Amino acid sequence: MNDSRLLKISKYLSKYLRHTPDAIGIKLAPGGWVAVDELLTACAKNKFPITRQELQVVVEYNDKQRFSFDSTATLIRANQGHSVKVDLQLEPAVPPDVLYHGTGHKSVESIMQTGLCKMSRHHVHLSRDISTAQTVGARHGKPVIFTVYAAAMHQAGYIFYCSDNGVWLVDHVPVKYLEKI
Repeated sequence: MNDSRLLKISKYLSKYLRHTPDAIGIKLAPGGWVAVDELLTACAKNKFPITRQELQVVVEYNDKQRFSFDSTATLIRANQGHSVKVDLQLEPAVPPDVLYHGTGHKSVESIMQTGLCKMSRHHVHLSRDISTAQTVGARHGKPVIFTVYAAAMHQAGYIFYCSDNGVWLVDHVPVKYLEKI
């Protein structure tokens, strides 16, 4: 399978499993799950057929681990990043002492005034390491990395979640818990 095809599939799945499931006629169940057969049928009906093998490869080898199967491999979901209302059924988790957030340089002034806001997503996304934050920030121009004092936030009552692919999630990061690297 060629990388170009797998990238197209990943982007297609991101769009419809995270943002506009109705557009291809699927409905996300609690947890963000959709039946694999239903998804594949919807993709084919919408002139973007995907084979089960291609789906398997995208789930297993996507560098960001954006998707996961349930234990029976009959359901699939996007792990995080949804803009549609969905209960991902994530359990609160104790974060590490620090986490990181990467953004483009154009957002720094706003972040320094309001903190990190979830905007149209369900949560603010944080990473365990600087290199991942750097990669995320580079998607938005010249990257800027913030250290997030997650343990202090947790002690102050902020609730954190960790998605299946290791992305840390929180509703908001106030300015006082941020430090620009």
